[in-house]
Amino acid sequence: MPPLKICLLSAEMVPFAKTGGLADVAGALAREFARRGHDVRPFLPLYRAVRGAGWRFAEVPEAAQVPVSLGGIRYEFSLRTAALPGTDVPAYFIDCPAMFDRRSYYTEDADEYRRFLLYTRAVIESCQRLGFAPDVFHCNDWHAALLPLLLRTVYGWDRIFAGSRTVLTIHNIGYQGYMPSTALGDLALGANEALLDPADLARGFVNALKTGIRHADAVTTVSPTYAREIRSAPLGAGLQDALRARPDEVVGILNGVDYTEWDPRVDPYLRAHFDPAHLDGKAANKRALIELAELAIESGVPLIGMVGRLTEQKGIDLLIEALPGFLERGECAFVVLGAGDARYAEFFDAMGRRFPGRFAFHHGYDEARAHAIEAGSDAFLMPSRYEPCGLNQMYSLRYGTIPIVHRTGGLADTVTPFDPATGAGTGCVFNDYDATAVAWALDTTLDWYRDPTAWRRLMRNAMAEDFSWGRQILQYEALFERVAAAGRSNA
Repeated sequence: MPPLKICLLSAEMVPFAKTGGLADVAGALAREFARRGHDVRPFLPLYRAVRGAGWRFAEVPEAAQVPVSLGGIRYEFSLRTAALPGTDVPAYFIDCPAMFDRRSYYTEDADEYRRFLLYTRAVIESCQRLGFAPDVFHCNDWHAALLPLLLRTVYGWDRIFAGSRTVLTIHNIGYQGYMPSTALGDLALGANEALLDPADLARGFVNALKTGIRHADAVTTVSPTYAREIRSAPLGAGLQDALRARPDEVVGILNGVDYTEWDPRVDPYLRAHFDPAHLDGKAANKRALIELAELAIESGVPLIGMVGRLTEQKGIDLLIEALPGFLERGECAFVVLGAGDARYAEFFDAMGRRFPGRFAFHHGYDEARAHAIEAGSDAFLMPSRYEPCGLNQMYSLRYGTIPIVHRTGGLADTVTPFDPATGAGTGCVFNDYDATAVAWALDTTLDWYRDPTAWRRLMRNAMAEDFSWGRQILQYEALFERVAAAGRSNA
């Protein structure tokens, strides 16, 4: 198979900009495609925070002060580049201060859709000026979902893209990207406005993600179960009909884990390293976490961790009812790291005040603390209402930290129920999405913990799982080659 030319569009990518799993996946894909010999070029906006983070950017003279008109308003962008650390992959940055010199990566500003429309247009314009004709434009989430339509309409005249094809990856279908139909001039589609969804236009908006689903050459999402779930309500979030209307099904490719970053044998954040044959280091990390979180428990008390965004999706409403009883009975302790909705942060703050020494909450995100929680907790709770893929449960497995998960999306694909009678399985999985099911899962996990033989077997099962990107990238590679081959035959 000849090397592929891949243009990777992502609104965030580690180590430059991160708010969630999208950044981890984009960075890992760029590294893995490059490692396998492909010409991959990631593009992301040059946000204020990225500009001020000390990266050394080089100017790209072929794309300096490039004009882009959106709805009669003229913008200019320049292209910058910096090497993706540890690789020779050039990461490209769309430098347009009028759009990206703002307080945060994402905003509630009225022109949010316009920011990422400009980003998408600027990526295409940059490829033109670089003479880069991708075999595949890999568009991630709604921020880049308009590219398939723009490529065949606004830029359909340019033969450099005659063989280019598009793949849209949905990381979370709950975020769709809307623009008002009054701003159709921003898209500059002219007669091609008929390619937009007429029902949406009648309701007064354009849905970026739906548009991408309708026009991309292939659509993927981040786990096989989620690919099935989003084809029907309620998890289709209103896009289930658009997904079912495609001539081909959504391809579910499970996200991988970067084990150079998440491996207890070499993790630089840990007090002690460990592996399945040498678990003493696990106990040392638990003691370190107890100290870090200022908990007042003995090391034999089960410690349950959580790390993630504080949103309704993550199942936190269920915890408001389920957790207090366990803490009142003194059966376990909890340590939580996360940021998001104020009402959930207030709940966790109140739990810390109500159960001092048994419940610790750190508001925000801290990489070192996240690693400490993964390594030092006995179990990891993820009661998500839905979870496209999830990464923390896979991190937890590698660290022998037993995942407690709702059977949905990527959680269902990565955690198998433990059976003490046979010794098979890697975690605790509950089926019903309610507080009673969460309480059952916690009780069940605590029962296993009280049996040292069963618990050690469960830990070793978990640590034996392999979700490395080296395996998952092969599925992306096969899909991209199939899509690119169709482009080459039609060029």
